[in-house]
Amino acid sequence: MPAPGPSGAPRPTGCDNRPRSTGSSRVPHVAEPQPSSLQFFANAYPDGTLGADVSGTVTVINDTAARMLHITVAEAIGRPLDEVLLLQDSQGRSWLDYNRPFESINIRTGIPEQSWQLSDGTEVLVTARLVRREPLGELLGVGLGLRGGRGRARLDRERSDLVATVAHELRSPLTGVKGFVQAMLNRWDKLNDEQKKLMLTTVNVDADRLSRLIAELLDVARIDTGRLSIYARPVDAALLVGRVVDSVQAGTARKVVHTVAESLPEIAADPDKFTQVVTNLVENAVRHGEGTITVSLTHEAAGEGLDDREAVVLTVDDEGDGIAPEIRRRVFTKFWTGGVTGGSGLGMYIVNGLTRAHGGRVEVDDAPGGGARVRVIWPIADDEE
Repeated sequence: MPAPGPSGAPRPTGCDNRPRSTGSSRVPHVAEPQPSSLQFFANAYPDGTLGADVSGTVTVINDTAARMLHITVAEAIGRPLDEVLLLQDSQGRSWLDYNRPFESINIRTGIPEQSWQLSDGTEVLVTARLVRREPLGELLGVGLGLRGGRGRARLDRERSDLVATVAHELRSPLTGVKGFVQAMLNRWDKLNDEQKKLMLTTVNVDADRLSRLIAELLDVARIDTGRLSIYARPVDAALLVGRVVDSVQAGTARKVVHTVAESLPEIAADPDKFTQVVTNLVENAVRHGEGTITVSLTHEAAGEGLDDREAVVLTVDDEGDGIAPEIRRRVFTKFWTGGVTGGSGLGMYIVNGLTRAHGGRVEVDDAPGGGARVRVIWPIADDEE
């Protein structure tokens, strides 16, 4: 026989999947909440929230919680909590059966966040506060907070991806550094100057890779937390892009073509951040694309690139396979990689974050004749800047 609920009725041992009655005899009328009412403030709360009195009867539930529990506010008010909070754990136990808030000792003040599931498998994160007349006093009721588990699951996946990516990206250069340093320590007297120089040069390159990965991770953290520092001023985009193209061209056999429109206005940018955007885009094109890389700068009037401002458009084209339309939105997510050459998968996420922080926009399209085209639409500097 199931344990009795707080109202004396038998308590269900699992989720009740019976259809909810919508008849007028079961559904009390709920008036539109007034600005001074508890229901009004409950609806203003971003998470799901509901409360029940000491008899286990639902006295308040906001719209968010009602949607999560697949019930209306009118249906929930006045019903037993165990008929509204139809949640189970992996062993088929209900939230009420597992936590028994109405049978708690008087020193218990709350129930920490737990993961529960609706009958359709949707995860719901539930916390509870036991309301007492005074500390250690009589229980008056219970207040519950509900949040969807999808956001936490996404964050957990991102953290796991971050750990895996960092471990993978760190392992390769660290292995090289360790190997060459060990070889020099063991065989220093037997190595000639050219061999020593080669090993030290390789160690230096690997150290640069590590420094760049750490810088990318710090940039991602600043973008995610909104703590990105931007020191924008009028900047000659053609000069900065030209420097990046020359640097990349010096390290690759691929042809990189650079074109600049006449009378190009200055852009409003943090020079270091803009250089980082250009570097990421051109290096990505060299790493993942094929054929000639074309880097161009053009001027677009207000209403063309950005709604209300003139813009300079940086376009990077390659002659590879391009990026399929159905995955273009994923290009700007963390850890996305589009080729077999690997990489941290953070470059395009950083490009998008830095560009948006300046009021710009990034687009991915097909290049003329095939390949991928990435357009960075960047606002020009105002006269007063």
